[in-house]
Formats: sequence, C-alpha cells, structure tokens
Amino acid sequence: MAKSKIPQKVQSALWARAAGRCQYRGCNQDLVGDLISGNEDALFGFIAHIVGDSAEGPRGHPVRSPQLAKSLDNLMLMCAVHHKLIDVDGLADHPEPLLLGMKAKHEARVALLAGIDEDRASHVLRFGASIGANEALVSTRAIFSAMPPDHHPASAQTIDLEMTGHAFADSDPVFWAMQQANLQRNFAKRVGGRIEHQEIRHLSVFALAPQPLLIELGRLLCDIVPMVVHQRHREPSTWDWQRDCEAVRYQTGEPAADRVGAVALKLGVSATITDDRIERVLGQDTAIWSLCAEAPHNDIIRCPEDQAAYRKALRGLFDAIKARHGYGVPIHIFPALPASLAVETGRVWMPKADPELKIYDQQRENGFVYALTIGKSG
Repeated sequence: MAKSKIPQKVQSALWARAAGRCQYRGCNQDLVGDLISGNEDALFGFIAHIVGDSAEGPRGHPVRSPQLAKSLDNLMLMCAVHHKLIDVDGLADHPEPLLLGMKAKHEARVALLAGIDEDRASHVLRFGASIGANEALVSTRAIFSAMPPDHHPASAQTIDLEMTGHAFADSDPVFWAMQQANLQRNFAKRVGGRIEHQEIRHLSVFALAPQPLLIELGRLLCDIVPMVVHQRHREPSTWDWQRDCEAVRYQTGEPAADRVGAVALKLGVSATITDDRIERVLGQDTAIWSLCAEAPHNDIIRCPEDQAAYRKALRGLFDAIKARHGYGVPIHIFPALPASLAVETGRVWMPKADPELKIYDQQRENGFVYALTIGKSG
C-alpha cells in the first residue's frame, strides 16, 4: 500500500498519458466506466509505484524512494490484477527496468495514436471464411494495432464480411456458389453503399479465406477507394509489416507456340506449382503462363513493395495473354498465393478490359478443382 499521497494534477497527468488503460504489457484494459452497472464515470484503476515510495516497499530504495514518491515518471496506471501481481504475487519477476519499459511503450503508443491526422482515418474491412476444417477469424485487436503509423481506425466497429458456421466443406461444389453469392450480397450491403455516399474514403483490408474467395473480394474492391491490403505473417505471428528480408523476385513465363489448348495462368508465390498438375485438369496442350516467386514460401510477403511489384507483373501478363490469345478466351487461374496477393489478383483484373477468370482451388485429396468464375457474362 502506498504511503504517499499523489497530487491530483499528477494523477490526472498519469491517467491522460495512459489513456485510462492498464499499462501492464499486453493488458490495455479500459479502466473508465463499467458496462454492467452502467456507471460510466467510475474509475477502476490503481496508481502503482515503480520504485516503491518507501524503502521497505516493492522495489524500494532508501534514497530514491522519497525522491520519486510523487514523480510522474515513477508511476504506472494498473488494473487490480496487475497491480497486485507486480507488488505482491510476482514481485520478484517485475524489476524496475521491466516496468519502466512497459510504461514507456504504452505511453509512446498512446501519443502516436492520439497524434495521427484525421485524414489518415481508415475503415477496417475484415473477411474471414473457413479454410478446410479450420476457422480463419481475424482478431480485431491484432489488426487495429497493425495500422499505425500510416492509418488509424475510423471507427471501433469493423466492417465484417465473415461467413462461418455453414454446413458445407470447400470440397462440396455448393460451397463455392453459396460463398460467392453471400460475399457479393454482404459487400453490396455493408460496403458498396457507404462508398457511394462517400462515408468510406479509405479501407484497411484484413482477410483470411480460401484463395478463390479472396480473389473475388479483390474484384469487388477493385480501385473504388484508396486502400491497404494487409498480410498476415507467420513469423512473427502478426499483421505488422516486416522489413527483415530482400524484396521478392518474380519470374514470368509464357507457353510454347504449339500449345493451343486452354489458357492457364499459374501464380506460384507461396508454393511451387508444377505444369503437370495443371495439365491433369485441362489437358496436355494447355497454354500455361506463369508468375512465380524465385524462391516461393508461405511467409514471403513482408512489405507493401512486394505487393506493388506483383501487381505490376500481373498486369503485364494479362496484357500479354490478351495480345496472344484474344479477349474472348477465358484464363484458368491456378493460385498458390499469400492472402494479400490473392486479394490483389482480383483488384488487378479489369472487368471491361480483361477476359473472364476461372479460379481453381487446391484440395489435398483431389488436387486443383474448379471453384468459381470472375467476369462471367450474363
């Protein structure tokens, strides 16, 4: 228990710097108001000393304790659980440097978010559908923390296009027709009208779903408003952009002149796609074009520049395919892409300029199977 009385102005300054939230790393609990009781102005925070305000207190010191007893730099705002943890239950695990680091990071984050210009507000679009037997839901807390410093959430409410809990697996043909139709309806209802009324001026897109649906989402998004399509990383497990590797090197390829069958485009960025897997679906004379990473792997997209290079290369391939095969020939798409590039694939496609796309999905037991079509006439 603290022995010193903290001046009110120091208490107010601490609450302001902490934004009324627990400063313990990873907690961030809102300490103002109680939804259950309806007591909106109640305060549930505790002011904790980093260096105890007495020599006998937690992390106390005979000289520094009285010097720092009322110093704002020596105080942290805590919820009840973490206040007791640092001073009693886990005292030995919470030395002064650790607590100072928690305080500094929390207050720096609050200052950054509060200082972002209003023009950088972005509406968050969250799309998560089932992938095989697993549910790929997108955590709100994780995505909000990935947006600064370039953007901040325009609202605490996300725009959710999630479609989960259905009775069909992705191996069932009904799955694709149902999911594509639901995505189109939900997008028109929750996004399209708000963009037309200029309520949405920027989007931050966070999506995890089967690749055909991600490509369809990209088609719906197109370039209707400025947006950032975020990528979920595996190592570390975060949506924050990483800049810990060299730029992705893309390679393009075109079929031999004697290939006169169906036109296919393999997109091998997160994994290698061999030609024989496509030929088993479309035949030996398939004209196979390609856009692949030089060294594909499933955590390859680490920064926005990798997305931009992919969009440029894909746009060039669409134009080359039209020049050789004509506009009326559909392109069969075989994707092995990071989620953000699947969305970007749909965004690159232009409805009035490009042929229809027939999208395939990779299934463990059956190989590539047809899923859905983009740009279908009629």
